[in-house]
Amino acid sequence: MDKGDHISVTLSGASVNGTEEDSLTTKQPQRRSLRRSWNQLPRCQRNLIILAVLALCLTLVLVLYNDQIDAENNRVIGNNGGAFLFRENREVANSAGIVQNGLSDGMNALDAGNLNNNLKNPLPNIGPPPLSFSNDNAPVFKDVKVIDTPNLNKKSDDNLQHAGERPKESLLQGPLVEFPNKISIQENNDNRIDEPAVEAQSGGGDDDNRAAVEAAILNPRVVPGTNNVLITDYINNMEAKLVAQKQHFHGATNERQTAVVAAFRHSWNGYKKYAWGHDNLKPLSQSSHDWFGLGLTIVDSLDTMYIMGLEDEFTEGREWVSNFLTFDINRDVNLFEVTIRILGGLLSAYHLSGDKMFLSKSIELGNRMLPCFLSPSGIPYSDVNLASMSAHSPKWSPDSSTSEVTTIQLEFRDLSRSTNISIYEKVTHAVNKKVHALEKTSGLVPIFINANTGTFRNYATISLGARGDSYYEYLLKQWLQTGRKTDDFLIVDYMRAIDGVLTKLLRRTPKEQHVYIGELINGKDFKPKMDHLTCYLPGTLLLGHKFGMPTSHLLLARDLLETCYQTYMRQPTQLAPEISYFALTTNEEQEIYVKPNDAHNLLRPEFVESLYYFYALTGNRTYQDMGWNIFQAFEKHTKVAYGYTSIGNVKHIFNTRLRDMMESFWLGETLKYFYLLFSDNRKEIDLDKWVINSEAHLVPLRNH
Repeated sequence: MDKGDHISVTLSGASVNGTEEDSLTTKQPQRRSLRRSWNQLPRCQRNLIILAVLALCLTLVLVLYNDQIDAENNRVIGNNGGAFLFRENREVANSAGIVQNGLSDGMNALDAGNLNNNLKNPLPNIGPPPLSFSNDNAPVFKDVKVIDTPNLNKKSDDNLQHAGERPKESLLQGPLVEFPNKISIQENNDNRIDEPAVEAQSGGGDDDNRAAVEAAILNPRVVPGTNNVLITDYINNMEAKLVAQKQHFHGATNERQTAVVAAFRHSWNGYKKYAWGHDNLKPLSQSSHDWFGLGLTIVDSLDTMYIMGLEDEFTEGREWVSNFLTFDINRDVNLFEVTIRILGGLLSAYHLSGDKMFLSKSIELGNRMLPCFLSPSGIPYSDVNLASMSAHSPKWSPDSSTSEVTTIQLEFRDLSRSTNISIYEKVTHAVNKKVHALEKTSGLVPIFINANTGTFRNYATISLGARGDSYYEYLLKQWLQTGRKTDDFLIVDYMRAIDGVLTKLLRRTPKEQHVYIGELINGKDFKPKMDHLTCYLPGTLLLGHKFGMPTSHLLLARDLLETCYQTYMRQPTQLAPEISYFALTTNEEQEIYVKPNDAHNLLRPEFVESLYYFYALTGNRTYQDMGWNIFQAFEKHTKVAYGYTSIGNVKHIFNTRLRDMMESFWLGETLKYFYLLFSDNRKEIDLDKWVINSEAHLVPLRNH
């Protein structure tokens, strides 16, 4: 047999030409051609074998391709690092101090002049110890098991896979939360003033709530649940012990606070001259702009003026609210915006001043917004006409923003607690329970929810920026507002969500290791985009850590604060853009970059808010110096003759493109946080007694 013709194998059976008997007798192995055997097979069998081989090859190709994708993702996320190893220059010793040492009121501060000289790492040494809080506030969760997870190199759906080895007990990692498949969580009188607790997932009481709402909206000027008692009569007959006690503030005590007060007065005087009673000032055209027709700037500014000690200006605002603020306006308004700005502003002014007029206005406004809760699902409609008291979904979509329907509970609950009228808390806490019961992605929620069906929009984006941000903020703050119960599903949802942030949204840039929070487009595709709105998160995480949240929350807060600061300092104006993008690979020229359409600055407060929390909870004056750099940038690039204005381009100091709009949150939030940040008394607002809403208005903490 010619070996060059084909390959042969030894067969144990009969030879080709001989008989089986001959083969058994001689015991000689015979050789049979594979090609001949293949040709002798029926055609159908040959086709089946070919198809099987092709399928095997295709499977191998797909497996190898997916392995290459995983390897590339691991390289992008960070070599030799873990989900919590945010910056390579972070020392383990510092992290040990975080966990083991107590809070230091006299932390070492960086020299202010060094901040601008070290943009890559503006916080090289937070001070010994960096941050820590007493264990007295740590909650003991009955239904949630908190564990240390020393190794994150294991690949799973909920953990990022990283290359390289890590210490088994890395202090940078911090504890994660392990949740059983089924958690039984029971409310303890969380949504009732005088009714028994109910199961968190229960939909019971919806019919009763609907009937109460329908009765309440028959006459918005009477107290719900009473025999047509007028609001003014009800408020005037309140027991003295139930009325808020007047708070006292001492005014500016240093040059930086004085500068902020001057900025507020400059803004207020321009508004008073050209836009009095309207929503917003247009300082360049010396005119006004109305969004809702509710005097947004006045109501948003009331508690700022009170805290700053501006008695004359506060009196001016108070008189306008008493005599001219009316809600009988035939115009659609947004439930969320009116709640956090107007209702929140009125309630905060009431709690600080003890003036019952503000509470009276709050009740009427609350009544007029109740029609939003008459949707088929109980998830509120986004818009309501305060005069006709008819509510509907936004005109541009059948869906409401998730953050909007979940960022009204602090205010409505406080309205109930302040008046002993339970309906406001009932309808808004019912929304908490409905959202709690919905399926989520590692605790993260899509940014749209349908008021008719009560379900999230399929394939919607997941983001901690616009339309998603304050959902997570209010989970924590509602838990604080109601006494920090250990079996409250709100805090369980919060911990799940932050765990989801750490495993699904957290990334760091490949060269300079900037930590940022991205988005999941269509709920699954990662996009390295972070809104300035997301810069509220460091402060919220730090506040949670003060009250017992895991160390991983603290570490993320510190590193994300650095990144947010860089979004300011890397721009020629030293003002942050509305949106920043981040490099995914080493081939990209810039680690943090801005697209032309996202380069505007609206005088937003979120990063200053986080700086305030870091200063208030640590006493480290480094954060004051960082804030002062930003305040000076606002002074230089946004101040005009009759106020301050948004700008269209933070990337060019000679072409900032003034936009002729001074938003109400400039006075209500940004300047308030600057003032508190620069205070000599970091506890000017006692965060053990107050919680601050999404519009920087103060709400008292309760023990239930």
